[in-house]
Amino acid sequence: MSANAAGDARAAETRTAVDVARELGPILAQRANETTDEDRFIADNFTLLRSAGLVEAGVPAELGGGGASIDELAEMLRTLGYHCGSTALALSMHTHPVATAAWRWKHQKVTTVEALLKRIATEHILLVTSGGSDWIAGSGKAERVDGGYRITGRKAFASCVPVGDLFMTSAILENEGEPPTVLHFGIPLNSPQVRVLDTWRALGMRGTGSHDLVIEGHIVPDSAIAARRKAGEWDPLFEVIATISMPLIYSVYLGVAESARDIALSLAKQKQVTRYVLERAGRMDTELAAARLAHESMLGAVRLNAPSADTVNRVMIGKQLVTRHAIGAVDFAMELAGGVGFYRLAGLERRFRDIQAARYHPLKSEPQMEYAGAIALGLPVDRIF
Repeated sequence: MSANAAGDARAAETRTAVDVARELGPILAQRANETTDEDRFIADNFTLLRSAGLVEAGVPAELGGGGASIDELAEMLRTLGYHCGSTALALSMHTHPVATAAWRWKHQKVTTVEALLKRIATEHILLVTSGGSDWIAGSGKAERVDGGYRITGRKAFASCVPVGDLFMTSAILENEGEPPTVLHFGIPLNSPQVRVLDTWRALGMRGTGSHDLVIEGHIVPDSAIAARRKAGEWDPLFEVIATISMPLIYSVYLGVAESARDIALSLAKQKQVTRYVLERAGRMDTELAAARLAHESMLGAVRLNAPSADTVNRVMIGKQLVTRHAIGAVDFAMELAGGVGFYRLAGLERRFRDIQAARYHPLKSEPQMEYAGAIALGLPVDRIF
């Protein structure tokens, strides 16, 4: 091997998920700018992400994946969010369950997730989750049958479903005389008992393909039940999920806000700089700085490697602040840009619409405040969600 070839090989080996995201970003941005039907799922982008290795980025290297840390995954999603919010948010809905499984494998020695992680690494399968419709309360119905459970239910916000492979979801099992139990499992999306409803017509993040899914009697075998928990209350598993998932998801919104900021500044520099322009630019950057600080606090909670009610509290406080300040930054970006920002060609209006989705992930503002208040007063938070 020549010296140049050896150097190229070493460079390829050290290429991180963030490097790849930076390389793909301009391609994704150009596609987003040229899209005439925003309601259409960005399937071509996911072909690109798969071929570039970002689907398996969060799988531990020991299991054949990219071995990216939570911080690296967050920066990857932030970078993609800067260029195309829909692509980044849809990928985050695959990335966070992968990162959660990887964390449990590494830190809790949970071996049951190993087969899934290896499949993601070798087969490049894409996970689909159902967001808030599968939150603490659970949704859907599980009925005991010979050798497993019959599952029925309708799940909303299933991002990436047009190209997804495995639906990571749950259902509630009710036995007479016993508290309801939530069962967690995966369902192949090619199951004949799974239907996709073409429901995703949204204000923003229009390309995520977050349609509703209907499960009509799919049988999940006993061996495929990944976890069980009480319905309607926090569980150690969900403390892990909440602690790890939210900093990754909100990386996307930070990237969207940073993109809006740069567009607005570019437009502002083309006109006379008045006190009004200076003030709006300063307010925008102050809001964005607050969002960045809050997001860093969320990641700091993950680095403790000890998910608990306290880390959930820290992450959810950060989530609330990122939401408030990222939306605020984009609001000021619109004002700074002036009338030209109202035109689609400028690109700001898409960021303005996309950033609104930050409002809708759990915990919503009211339960988040209640949760934080209970932690502050030393009261139980088991049923605050």
